[in-house]
Amino acid sequence: MTENLGFLMSDVSRLMRRRFDERARTTGATGPQWRTLKILERREGLNQGQLAELLEVEPITACRMIDRLEDAGLVERRRDPADRRAWLIYLTDKARPVLADLHNVASEMIEGALKGLSPRQREELIGSLNAVRANLTNTPEGKEAANG
Repeated sequence: MTENLGFLMSDVSRLMRRRFDERARTTGATGPQWRTLKILERREGLNQGQLAELLEVEPITACRMIDRLEDAGLVERRRDPADRRAWLIYLTDKARPVLADLHNVASEMIEGALKGLSPRQREELIGSLNAVRANLTNTPEGKEAANG
């Protein structure tokens, strides 16, 4: 069961990203751009390093993503008052309607993915996935490093 569960979760995640990316392209955004905007919507004022960490990419990759979003007028860099070498990333007013469109795209995609599941099954699925995430998030310190 363990191997099947890991593969199934990975495959569902991959397919959801693919379907979302297909739909998001109609708005002019890519999946990585959506993830970047979504993270900034939740936590504006991150520096490039923090954003790279949350995106799970190299800092240079995050920098290029920010460059493209800045060129599109969706984000702006502001000097960090505590560190003149650092830049903090903020959404622009132009990003708000793009995020609203992408939220609609995501809602439609998720609704399609959950088609045929009753409200109770949906709640159970979300509850189960939250429990799995909590179990993986609450790994005792040091244990992860000891196991590789």
